[in-house]
Amino acid sequence: MASSQDAWYLSLLGLAEYFRTCSPPDIKKCIQCLHGVFTFKPPSRVEARTHLQLGNVLLTHTKNIDLARNYLEQAWMLSQNINPFDDVKFEAASVLASVLLFQLAQIHASERDYELACSLLSVGVDYAHISSAHYTRVLFLLSRCMLMLIDKKFSDVLPLLNQAGHLLETWQGNQYQKEYLKVFFLVLQVCHFLMAGQVKSVKPCLKQLQQNIQTIMLPSWPSDEVVSGPNVGDMFIWMPKEHLYVLVYLVTVMHSMQAGYMDKAQKYTDKALLQIEKLKIADDSGILCALQLMLIEHMVMCRLVMGHKCIALTQMANACALCTANPVLMKTHRPQLHVLLGLYAMSMNCMPAAEKQFNAAILFSQERDLWTFANLNLGIVYLRGKRESDFNALLDRINPENLPSHSHSLRAAAYYVLGLQSFFQARHNEAKRFLRETLKMANAEDSNRLTSCSLVLLGHIFLSLGNSRESMNMVTPAMQLASKIPDVHVQLWASAILRDLYRICQNITLSIGLKEIFLRYLHLLHRHNNCYSAICDHSAYL
Repeated sequence: MASSQDAWYLSLLGLAEYFRTCSPPDIKKCIQCLHGVFTFKPPSRVEARTHLQLGNVLLTHTKNIDLARNYLEQAWMLSQNINPFDDVKFEAASVLASVLLFQLAQIHASERDYELACSLLSVGVDYAHISSAHYTRVLFLLSRCMLMLIDKKFSDVLPLLNQAGHLLETWQGNQYQKEYLKVFFLVLQVCHFLMAGQVKSVKPCLKQLQQNIQTIMLPSWPSDEVVSGPNVGDMFIWMPKEHLYVLVYLVTVMHSMQAGYMDKAQKYTDKALLQIEKLKIADDSGILCALQLMLIEHMVMCRLVMGHKCIALTQMANACALCTANPVLMKTHRPQLHVLLGLYAMSMNCMPAAEKQFNAAILFSQERDLWTFANLNLGIVYLRGKRESDFNALLDRINPENLPSHSHSLRAAAYYVLGLQSFFQARHNEAKRFLRETLKMANAEDSNRLTSCSLVLLGHIFLSLGNSRESMNMVTPAMQLASKIPDVHVQLWASAILRDLYRICQNITLSIGLKEIFLRYLHLLHRHNNCYSAICDHSAYL
């Protein structure tokens, strides 16, 4: 009878391995076979080994970390009663240690205790190195870099990124693992540049990232379980490749938005959202909802810049619906929703509503850059309402000299807001000085939208000073750049200045040139009457 039972559980173990390794793997049947082994009351060592296998399979192929940990703990406890040097004990302990370190780091990160989370990940780096789990070592290292970026510790993260880059360059192991880790590494590099507003500097990294993700998404690329490799300490993946694909779309959208290429941002967002809808049919995970929400948030800003306000409002409703269905997203993205509503209210010339939304964003935001962005736009609301005392009250919050040195684009935007204030106070030389600083910073990193806003405001300043030719020299490239973005608000503002230049200009040659340019954009004024009324007080939002 005993030999018959042995044959049954051995057959089930063989079937389980067959289902795990077939292409594509049938994980459900693999787990069913492993569960079936316990029915035949196998020897203690086989029972412990089966629990270990179940834990590893669940960890590698599913998102049920708690159940996987339960099986691993049972494997470890059962292994205490067999040979003290049995490999089941050490394998189970090794995987459990890695799982717990990742989970503990996640718990502390969710509580914004990034320093302690980074310490735990640092222990993971050392532990994986001792265990010769080279893939997991880099995974721990890159996860630590990610938390440091969230915590804005840019000077500390660079040495770690360089260390990770060196480990990848000298990688001798599984090439699939290398490519997977390289995507993670490049995503962090791109985010590092974008968070600093370095739109131009990021281009080589972004191009390399886009090439790498195309390689991973090829039909010939193996499934994610191959990535985890044979080492028991390497049975982790950061994110499924299908999710990575969407993430690369997201960082590409972020770059296009910062660079001022709204058409590109819209195109990539549409592709990413389509991919998410396909994935959510089988896997409606939290990470997909978070990626979807971030894409929608960027698209709302894109639509507002392009003057598509009805579409922007519909997308804001979609963003609110996602947050309402997910309390975690509501908690983390509430400030962003207030900012989007504030931008929409500004575009509709509803300044009291905009003020209310930006103040709400400032109240709820724990993110320094978003907090600064809301304050900058609130400053413009005060300037447009001629509320100089209110503007002066928040001046310290938007002073470019007080902003962190890494915030290149925010500091450039802060100089623009100061230039706008000086313009409203008729301090034209001071306004030109601030705007030239904005132009210098914006041109250095190809921040086209800030460049166009600064040029059109300079054109307005020269118009106020009676220098028609210099005004035209500023407004013409502003119009061209705004058309390329396309930014309907800057186009309308520039059109209004060109109209005034055409009326007052006495130089016939210049007048003919102005007429030609002005008539080209005259139809804009008819298509966007409400936008025009919003900017005829000579202001624009960032």
